Amino acid sequence: MSEHNGPENRGLDGGPDETVEVFTDEVVARLEQDAKEIISRYPKPRSALLPLLHLVQAEEGHVSKAGMRFCADQLGITQAEVNAVATFYTMYRRRPGGDYQVGVCTNTLCAVMGGDEIFSALKEHLDLANGETTEDGKVTLEHVECNAACDFAPVVMVNWEFFDNQTPVTAKRLVDDLRLGADVAPTRGPASLCTWKQASRVLAGFDDGRAGEGVQAAAPSLAGLELARRNGWTAPDPNDLPSPSQGEEGAK
Repeated sequence: MSEHNGPENRGLDGGPDETVEVFTDEVVARLEQDAKEIISRYPKPRSALLPLLHLVQAEEGHVSKAGMRFCADQLGITQAEVNAVATFYTMYRRRPGGDYQVGVCTNTLCAVMGGDEIFSALKEHLDLANGETTEDGKVTLEHVECNAACDFAPVVMVNWEFFDNQTPVTAKRLVDDLRLGADVAPTRGPASLCTWKQASRVLAGFDDGRAGEGVQAAAPSLAGLELARRNGWTAPDPNDLPSPSQGEEGAK
């Protein structure tokens, strides 16, 4: 997929850096077609950088030097500008990882409900530290600040699909099934998981046709809506809102 130049260096994230410098001509020719489609969606080409980074991540499973150079060439910007974005967002891997990224929420509510316990159990069970990958290349483990599913805490995500109301026991069973190649179904959404590379391609904007599969919003997420319907509550009319001064007077 790529050509190698020079000795191995240390990465910007402190880990081993890739010696990859450029994609092969075959890879560039193939990715350019997708890149043109992505760039055409935006009024200014440089606005396409985020999905382009997902595109190159779908090629190698992480954003390498070759991937950043490809993005820079497609957008007419510097590699430094690409690197600044790729190292800012945590959804871009800077080194190779597993087929399945298991993210355990350790933010406030999930932590209180058992997220920290789940993360500790998985680290011991898999013999991994945060951000490390199992030797078989199947699972990368990471703690996540928020999986945006507090109503189902504690939550684990695998390649951005939800596994709700987890426990140390169910989480260990989940990673074992992933490593064994067993059929694994998220709590909500599609009936099966895609790989990390496939998920990255979807995030680049190429629909896999599965966005509408399965349950999208379960009971805890809809509780407020159901309560409002039962009581006849509606949102305020945006054309008939009190002025800021009226609000201040009411507060007094």
